[in-house]
Amino acid sequence: MNMLSRLWQHLSKKRRRQFIYIQILIVVASFFEMASLGAVIPFLSVLSEPDIVFQQDYMKPFIDFFQFKNPDELSLPITFLFIVLILVSAIVRLILLWALVRLSQMAGSDLSINIYKHTLYQDYSIHVSRNSSEVINGIITKTATVTKGVIAPVLNFISTVVTIIGIIGVLLFIDIYVTLIGFIGFGGSYLLVIYLTRRNLRENSQNIAEKSDLMVKSLQEGLEGIREVLISNNQGFYTKLYQNSDLQMRKATWRNEIIYSSPRFGMEAVGIGIVALFAYSATLQLGGIEQYLPVLGAFVLGAQKLLPAIQKAYASYSRIRGGQYSLHDVINLLDQPIPEFANLPLPEPAKFDNAIEIKNLSFRYSQDTPYILRNLNIEISKGSVVGIVGTTGCGKSTFLDLFMGLLIPTQGEILIDGQVMSHLNKRSWQRHISNVPQHIYLTDGTIEENIAFGIEREQIDHSKIIKAAEWAQISTLISDLKYGYQTLVGERGMRLSGGQRQRIGLARAFYKQSDVLVLDEATSALDDQTESAVMKSIENMDDDITVLIIAHRLTTLKNCDKIIKFEKDFSYKTLTYDELMTQNSNTEEIYAS
Repeated sequence: MNMLSRLWQHLSKKRRRQFIYIQILIVVASFFEMASLGAVIPFLSVLSEPDIVFQQDYMKPFIDFFQFKNPDELSLPITFLFIVLILVSAIVRLILLWALVRLSQMAGSDLSINIYKHTLYQDYSIHVSRNSSEVINGIITKTATVTKGVIAPVLNFISTVVTIIGIIGVLLFIDIYVTLIGFIGFGGSYLLVIYLTRRNLRENSQNIAEKSDLMVKSLQEGLEGIREVLISNNQGFYTKLYQNSDLQMRKATWRNEIIYSSPRFGMEAVGIGIVALFAYSATLQLGGIEQYLPVLGAFVLGAQKLLPAIQKAYASYSRIRGGQYSLHDVINLLDQPIPEFANLPLPEPAKFDNAIEIKNLSFRYSQDTPYILRNLNIEISKGSVVGIVGTTGCGKSTFLDLFMGLLIPTQGEILIDGQVMSHLNKRSWQRHISNVPQHIYLTDGTIEENIAFGIEREQIDHSKIIKAAEWAQISTLISDLKYGYQTLVGERGMRLSGGQRQRIGLARAFYKQSDVLVLDEATSALDDQTESAVMKSIENMDDDITVLIIAHRLTTLKNCDKIIKFEKDFSYKTLTYDELMTQNSNTEEIYAS
């Protein structure tokens, strides 16, 4: 119940209102079920004993209104009314089914979208600390499991319980003893089944949740590393990895399905047996079975409606139990904190006219991990070009992540024109920044869409696209392609070379026309001539553009205003290009940055 209560808190006000409206519709549908069942006795009585019905006081208003003269005239109108009542009841049930299915699917869609939104707004440190396969599986698979295995069953459970109460109420009015015996027998049997299967449902639920995560993980690893898989002939390893998870998840799923569905067959046999015994006992009574035909007909119809309803309620409850671990994971993803600015428009860029100051900055990812940077004190003036070098693992890329506001300092602070960067204002600072990492992420779209990145197609400025491509030294190559800027690059840009991907990444940064450019080995896949042309383009841009460069080649840094050299012992030096080349006799160590 606690998990369902937490799930309820994550539903929108609109979905909660719809849930309440459905409860009203459930009551209406239950009323028509009761009415159609209750109408069986007068309907069969009119057909079998019209004279007796004609003399009943409760029929006089009906007889007087239609001016019937003899009992035989009752058969046709009563039959017609009975058929109309059955049809109306069926239509109401159909409307209820439509409402239940629609609400469960729309609620599932809301949850999936909210999980994705909450995930995208998490800090960068959260993203690097967890496996993306768990999030992807949560958004797609587990949300679908919760939709079909929790939300829909909860709605169905409520609907069937109300229906069961209504049917039992009518049957109690007809014959209290037979009804109580039947309900206690069926209800007790289902409660016993629930008790006996509770542990299996819990274990199967856990297996489904865990193995589905591993399935997505193995798929991602195998497909994203397809080059290495093909070269190393590791197809069998990844197939087996996926197979082990898939088979265990399927086994847990079919076991649950057996638990959901199997009691029905035994209960149907018991129900038919009870009706048969009731019919046999009626033949032993004075007057024979004829006088019990209306009651017997009502119980047959009641059993026909009650047994599926009880089975549906049981199956719904079992499905909720079977989906509890997926529900737990989905709620944990929904509970991810979302910042207040998530629904606000982008802020104006922060004021940046003078300099960025890094004061006493230290960073580590958690208290259990070692420091990566300690006691940094650096000033970067607006319009300057700053190179960053150092051996692998000395914190160069981490420094850039801190500079861009992706990470928050463990100690110390970063000031932009004297204003401390924080969670509250980092988006304003990021409005200034374009970043080009070494490994460029490209979507499975066109070159134009990848340069614009994250902009609606109708809003892309094609003239800016062309200018950005020229600065990135890729416009000629694009023009030679059959479809030009509309050429599809493939998933993660697999149809392009490493150098082409990097130049599209550079064009993306230039398209934004930001005044702070961060290059993290962004030209490592380019030949010397192309890299020189790209760096020349950067130099010819506005003098107010601030550039930070981690370079693959030392010659890339020769026009930097200063170069910061990081060491593994947390020390650092600020040098000119000439000082760097003079003081570092072991240039290979730096070249490997």
